Amino acid sequence: MKNLIWSCLAVLLSATSSRAIDASISYAAFNSPQGGYVELYLHFARQTVEFVTLPDSSVQANIEVIILFQQNAEIIKYDKYNLASPFGVKPLDFIDMKRYALPEGTYELVVAVSDLNRAENANEYKTNIQILFPKDKVVQSDLTLLASFERSEEADNIFVKNGILMEPLPFNFYGRNASVLSFYNEIYHTDQVLGDDFTVSYAIELLENGSTQTQAIRHTRQHPASVVPILAQMDISKLPSGNYQLKVEVRNRQKELLTNRIIFFQRSNPYLQAEEVLLSDVKIEQEFVQKLTPEQLEYSLRAMTPKLPQRDVELVNYLLKSDSIAGQRLYLFSFWAKESPTNPEFAYSKYMEVAEAVDQLYNSGFRHGFESDRGYIYLKYGQPDDTEMRDQEPSSPPYEIWTYYEFPATRQNNVKFVFYNPSLAPGDFQLLHSTAIGEVNNPQWQRQLYRSAPDEINSSDFIGEDGMQDNFNRNAGRIFKDN
Repeated sequence: MKNLIWSCLAVLLSATSSRAIDASISYAAFNSPQGGYVELYLHFARQTVEFVTLPDSSVQANIEVIILFQQNAEIIKYDKYNLASPFGVKPLDFIDMKRYALPEGTYELVVAVSDLNRAENANEYKTNIQILFPKDKVVQSDLTLLASFERSEEADNIFVKNGILMEPLPFNFYGRNASVLSFYNEIYHTDQVLGDDFTVSYAIELLENGSTQTQAIRHTRQHPASVVPILAQMDISKLPSGNYQLKVEVRNRQKELLTNRIIFFQRSNPYLQAEEVLLSDVKIEQEFVQKLTPEQLEYSLRAMTPKLPQRDVELVNYLLKSDSIAGQRLYLFSFWAKESPTNPEFAYSKYMEVAEAVDQLYNSGFRHGFESDRGYIYLKYGQPDDTEMRDQEPSSPPYEIWTYYEFPATRQNNVKFVFYNPSLAPGDFQLLHSTAIGEVNNPQWQRQLYRSAPDEINSSDFIGEDGMQDNFNRNAGRIFKDN
């Protein structure tokens, strides 16, 4: 079977107005016991269609869709229908999918779309497609790039196949927030042609200057069957902006190529090299920080203090004192763009979930919980592996000992932090001692912890390294060593 490159349909006719319908029209040919069929995917961008307000104040768009399959100017299959977007309180993108059974052959596919709420808003798309699944060869369906997928029991949902709800990716385009490429493919006739295990390889290749360069590749072994579905993912978080193709190959045990499929896609990853991004080039009004109120900005920046490079602490303090909202937004975005170039908003949100929980856990009523010593250390180094709280020892104020078995920040192991509450105010724990490089280190920490009690050094057998006796009223040294 001749291998073809299947991709999104190219826009062949120019729009009739300055705001023509922006539709992603893509397709994939599949096989079934009843014969070949085509899945046609339509995705409409909300900004390019007219939404009307209904009596209940919801909004809706209406599109007329005409679909033709032609051979030698003869119409083989024709469909015309009206597509209404879901009701909503505001305009949203919307999608549709159609399946058409067709005899084997080559067709010209024509899709015409027009806005029923604005007659001059129309567009037309054309491409050639082929349906060919000979039974004496191992063959594949076309590749479908997916925006998302999940398990589903909805038997009547047209987007569900083999128990998986799959939403096609519009425009074969991955924006900067995308970190994973997902795709679906079917392989046919391996049980009849091979009768033995075979290998499926899928690779991402960079298209540059007329040549290809492999960026990532994976291999899986599959068992023969009449239909072998392939649902797979590949990490694209470190993929630079550019033009790429996904190639899926099927080879027998002798590594002979039996069939392959290729699909084109584009990747935009502007903040991958974050240190090279000029802040003056960032359109902050289009970023997630624009949605934050001044109160949320201040709260977020204060919560980020444990993560800040030391050289930035003074800058952030200045931005907070000067009430520079624009500066705060710019700094917050630039920080998370460097932390997570592919999805700074997600990284920010996940961090703030932890920061808010820490705020609640260690809030003493006088300051945010993440501004306390325990909250600061938690956000800076993460959750400790072990904690030991003692608040009933008569010889000392309440204290708490944290242990980190592994400590990547300084490449140490079994790192300890000792916090105590000399004021006895609720939640007012202070960092007394730590074995972490760069943190407070106080060799006499037990003397300070037990300073209100007599030393009672009566037997040298029980004297600790700092001269403190180890007895049932003084457990801190033992806990510190044992944990």
